[in-house]
Amino acid sequence: MHRGLFITFEGADGCGKTTQIRLLDEYLRAKGKTTILTREPGAKGLGVKLREILLNYEGEVSPNCESFLFLADRAQHVDCIIKPALKEGKIVLCDRHTDSTAAYQGYGRGINLDEIKKLNEIAVSGLKPDLTIVFDIDIETSLSRVGNEKDRMESAGVEFFNRVRNGYLEIAKQEPDRVKIINASDTIDNIHKKVVELVEKL
Repeated sequence: MHRGLFITFEGADGCGKTTQIRLLDEYLRAKGKTTILTREPGAKGLGVKLREILLNYEGEVSPNCESFLFLADRAQHVDCIIKPALKEGKIVLCDRHTDSTAAYQGYGRGINLDEIKKLNEIAVSGLKPDLTIVFDIDIETSLSRVGNEKDRMESAGVEFFNRVRNGYLEIAKQEPDRVKIINASDTIDNIHKKVVELVEKL
């Protein structure tokens, strides 16, 4: 059992989770808590290289290859950054984790969900978030927030992102104790208050 807390932020691109994770980090630090703010893909070190490939490679990338690259990044991230921080009693705030692979590669790309679950379990070596917050928003709004300059994942199209959104909602139904949904079309302040309420319960 780890002594710290592991909280993950999930949702489609443009849902506002990155803003909210920073606000929570500031809130917790102001209360004297020790936090680690990190992300997948692309945590420091090897993750930075993997993120560059995943988001900006211009050639064809097969769905299976894409999944394994995300999983490789995750295994490195968990072993070298997340688990050591939790052992030190820190609060780890992570922008995307295992549920992103299920939502994007499973529901979005159509890869077998049972296979993704097994691979995720290998990558994280038994680690599971204490709380996962999914920021739900309609796809048209989320894509408009992303803007015209889209990376490889953000350019997948409306149908793909509708499948991703529905995937997140399904994950929340399957694990209601861990996964909480917040309406991301609300104001930044109201969303932050809801995030704080969820975190304070821990």
